[in-house]
Amino acid sequence: MLELVAAFICLTSLLTYVNFRFIGLPPTIGVMVTALMFSLILQGLSFIGFPGLEERVQQLIGQIDFGDLLMNWMLSFLLFAGALHVNLSDLKSYRWPIGLLATFGVLIATTVIGTLAYWIFGWFGWHVSFLYCLLFGALISPTDPIAVLGVLRTANASKPLKTTIVGESLFNDGTAVVVFTVLLGIAQLGETPSVGETAMLFVHEAIGGVLFGGLIGYAVYLMIKSIEQYQIEVMLTLALVIGGSAMASELHVSGPIAMVVAGLIIGNLGRNLAMNDMTRRYMDGFWELLDDMLNALLFALIGMELLLLPFSWSHMLAAGLLAVAILLSRFVTVAPAILLLRHWRTVPKGTIRILTWGGLRGGVSVALALALPLGPERDLLLSITYIVVLSSILLQGLSIGKLVKAVTRGETQPPPEQNEGH
Repeated sequence: MLELVAAFICLTSLLTYVNFRFIGLPPTIGVMVTALMFSLILQGLSFIGFPGLEERVQQLIGQIDFGDLLMNWMLSFLLFAGALHVNLSDLKSYRWPIGLLATFGVLIATTVIGTLAYWIFGWFGWHVSFLYCLLFGALISPTDPIAVLGVLRTANASKPLKTTIVGESLFNDGTAVVVFTVLLGIAQLGETPSVGETAMLFVHEAIGGVLFGGLIGYAVYLMIKSIEQYQIEVMLTLALVIGGSAMASELHVSGPIAMVVAGLIIGNLGRNLAMNDMTRRYMDGFWELLDDMLNALLFALIGMELLLLPFSWSHMLAAGLLAVAILLSRFVTVAPAILLLRHWRTVPKGTIRILTWGGLRGGVSVALALALPLGPERDLLLSITYIVVLSSILLQGLSIGKLVKAVTRGETQPPPEQNEGH
């Protein structure tokens, strides 16, 4: 285990250095690109007769349980770190579009993507049941909070857009996991749960996660408020995430949702009422550093997963068609929510375009695909998911900043009449 951790951290650090020194892409995307290049180089060496290094790296990566590592541990740290810097009052101001996109948006996207996937798989001669197509729709429908947060740091989006995109991505994975769990149970047991059973599962997972996160977050806030020692206060938040994630797993409530709620409490109540300037500085520095390092590790792992998955040109073509279908479903879910919001408040120009293109897919989708039962359908859906995630992060992630600037350029320029006479 120690050898695995040492090798992975050293390799990720090297890839991060290469990106910063020679490539210059945004950190998370750059690390993934360098990891992809590393994977392709290893495959090239294997092709010309030097398979030893690729086989060794494959053995190391194969020992990593990506789904468990991401869903039960890394995601909790990353969501807590992201929620620390989200203003709760801003989140309340845009609660309706966030709530609609994070709940009904996921359900609509699951249905639309699942239906289109069923047709597309049929065109390629792949016999995938409609239930498994819906499972694919559920695992690929949520926008990934890690990818979104990483990209928006470098995109000069307006506050309403940032708040809506970040708020939705922080919460919609809970809905997607519940939908995925229900569909997976049907696939494994062959029984359709009743509406009451489905509602209870949602309450237990999602609402239970909210209540649990609120409880532990407020408890740690009271502890922080009672002392003035930044080392202990930072350590308390670290214990909150580690212990809270373990307890959430035992209680079978959503750990990611719990960490979002706890992070909002510490980042708002704790920051404003319980911390002095020194504690805020050290708290922000610690969690920003941890967030950056875990992001680098995660995206490096996504890039190197290429070594473990089988691909073909038909996989690439099908994934391209499905990427278009996913963008279509994103537009179908975003447009009604934003049009509804315009009845109550002014919505910035280009909001629908930016929200549609800014809905990145990432590690959460790959982790859910890995949870599918072993079999040919799982192998196909996992390969397709991986390609869709890569294309989403590379194409949308690298261009969302340019889209934001293009859409908002006209808003930042003064009207022509203001320039006359100056």
